[in-house]
Amino acid sequence: MITVKVFGTTPPCAKCKELTRRAAKVAEKFPGQVEVLKLDALSPEGDKYGIMMTPTLVINDKVVSIGKVPAEADIEKMINQLMEK
Repeated sequence: MITVKVFGTTPPCAKCKELTRRAAKVAEKFPGQVEVLKLDALSPEGDKYGIMMTPTLVINDKVVSIGKVPAEADIEKMINQLMEK
């Protein structure tokens, strides 16, 4: 199972909402293999990754994007690379 964590603000900003939407849409292409979690940047979990900017995308405990919204194709590519390992 690949875990995709989207760290954002509460209430969520437009970029945070968009990244969550894109991550969920990509996860639909991998039924039962990818879970998407939306988390608050100002939480113990956010502190664990040293989140300083939102949105932040973490895939399998690796920070892969900070402060921007990657394209769905880029998120899918990152997930595919992990599945090949």
